[in-house]
Amino acid sequence: MKQMLQDLRDASLKAILDCEDAELLESLRVKYLGKKGELTAILRQMGKLSAEERPAMGQLANKLRADIEEAIENRNKVISALKMERRLISESVDVTLPGKRYLLGHKHPMYNVLDQIKDIFIGMGFEIVDGPEVELADYNFTKLNIDEGHPSREWTDTFYFTEDSSILLRTQTSPMQIHAMETKELPIRMIAPGRVYRKDEVDATHSPMFHQIEGMVIDKGITMADLKATLNLVVEKIYGEGTVTRFRPHHFPFTEPSCELDIQCHKCGGVGCPTCKGEGWIEVLGAGMVHPKVLAGCGIDPDVYSGWAFGMGLERLALGEYKINDLRLIFENDKRFLEQF
Repeated sequence: MKQMLQDLRDASLKAILDCEDAELLESLRVKYLGKKGELTAILRQMGKLSAEERPAMGQLANKLRADIEEAIENRNKVISALKMERRLISESVDVTLPGKRYLLGHKHPMYNVLDQIKDIFIGMGFEIVDGPEVELADYNFTKLNIDEGHPSREWTDTFYFTEDSSILLRTQTSPMQIHAMETKELPIRMIAPGRVYRKDEVDATHSPMFHQIEGMVIDKGITMADLKATLNLVVEKIYGEGTVTRFRPHHFPFTEPSCELDIQCHKCGGVGCPTCKGEGWIEVLGAGMVHPKVLAGCGIDPDVYSGWAFGMGLERLALGEYKINDLRLIFENDKRFLEQF
């Protein structure tokens, strides 16, 4: 039995010293000192020894257990130190190497134009307002004097959430004009930029989702001349002095009189091309004097106050600003296109 203990000592200590893995070291501990380990198996043979031999063998076995435990503990410290050393080497940073270059993006061309427009209107004393994209039909249509039966209220034109057509994705940011007249003190000067949704077919100048900027002024003595002067100033600040515009009579339920503002096509200079569909002009916005019924519906006396309002497509302004010939390029996220700006 003494020889068996000696053989176990030699084998176990050698295996422990050669071990380089913490998990393997734990398995060696179980192998030699566990309940079903080799030392336990030898000790079970103590019953075959005489009473005089047992104390001596017991001392040898206890000494062997202590030596194996000490060897495991020491080896575990060495393995931990080696692991830390390898980790420090693998995670080391060579401070003499050049740093990694992180490419920074830039603002989307459409939002460059939006910021420019915001700056223009803020400089004229306007307030920027925001509102929900999911809107009540009452605000999107009814309070804007758009009665039942109007084509824009059809399911073929508008994205509705409910069968009774009471909740929808707003088709314009004009509802913010109603919210402003119902909640703000007079006089009011505001613009409301945001996303809007219509069931338009995708082409070079149309998209089912686009961005619109609504503007409105309500005060005493406001006339159509104020509207034209303001819009001409905005267009010239965006496209430069001398930009050619034209105002055409039009009809909108929520303004009276109404007009549309066109700018001369930036691509062809008014000759006619695919961008302007051969007309030489690009429609930029609709506008007009706020209808007296809309004012009265918001609790504003139309005999005392008057105002004007407009709605412009942000994407179309970006087309003109950057000489882009296809609206779809703005939404396609093609880096080859976006990196040009």
